[in-house]
Amino acid sequence: MRSAKITRKTKETQISIKLDIDQQSEISIETGIGFLDHMLTLFAKHGRFGLVVKANGDLEVDSHHTVEDTGIVLGECFKQALGNKEQIERYGTALVPMDETLGRVCVDLSGRSYLVFQANLENQRLGSFETETVEDFFQAFAFSNQMNLHATILYGRNTHHKIESLFKALGRAMRQAVTINPAIKGVNSTKGVI
Repeated sequence: MRSAKITRKTKETQISIKLDIDQQSEISIETGIGFLDHMLTLFAKHGRFGLVVKANGDLEVDSHHTVEDTGIVLGECFKQALGNKEQIERYGTALVPMDETLGRVCVDLSGRSYLVFQANLENQRLGSFETETVEDFFQAFAFSNQMNLHATILYGRNTHHKIESLFKALGRAMRQAVTINPAIKGVNSTKGVI
């Protein structure tokens, strides 16, 4: 069973995440940030992952630490749960429309950390959520999971829709990348290691 449970405590946040890659056993997200809860629920649902997140952060400062640290721990969970990555597809791509918006996410679970984030998020806030932290989340997730992550809004108007399309696309791209293919012998790399 490919699963992980990781807790990370700092002076700014306490994050606990339980991930189940192969069974959508439970989705329960409590970060104290309503919009982030919504996005992570969408990520898990469309990626078909079991995901339990409990976060307590210094929200009296702002949401940055909680959002970034949640991305770090989620990436660490995937890295741990995937182990040596034998027989996984490794690559995933998803295009997700959200009304007038079209978002694209491409991933490579390569063992190398890189983020390309191209999204013009005009509204600086959605409720109390600072939209610039979306890129921080994607950066933290990509680097702690040691993966290439390219996230692009191809077009759109509504900031909520743009962010939602990216989180849904991230879930779908990750599902594709972590899928086990029995035809792959060892790892999907000419190097023999990813």
